[in-house]
Amino acid sequence: MLLLTAIVLAVFVLPAPWNGLVLVFGLVGEAGEVVFGIWYSRRRRSAAGAAQMIGSTVRVIEPCRPRGRVSFKGERWDAVCSEGADAGERVRIAAIDRSTLVVERIENS
Repeated sequence: MLLLTAIVLAVFVLPAPWNGLVLVFGLVGEAGEVVFGIWYSRRRRSAAGAAQMIGSTVRVIEPCRPRGRVSFKGERWDAVCSEGADAGERVRIAAIDRSTLVVERIENS
């Protein structure tokens, strides 16, 4: 978007010495956006991995009676809880069935 704006300004608005400077600024800004986008997308590992997920605690975001939704590391997952769980409760992942998490209530000790 920055490069497109710079091109429009350079061609239609700015006089000769400034239009080249604006184009260079637009190119540098666009390259910076691309580099930042690549870095940002690679900075954290995937939160999905069956071995890493089982045993983790997650927060219920839609009541599970028995089906609902939970949040795991910022990702929303369909979930099944046979005991039932209300929104806001913490539950533990017991298993994964395709793309649905099988969760169980955490007993307070």
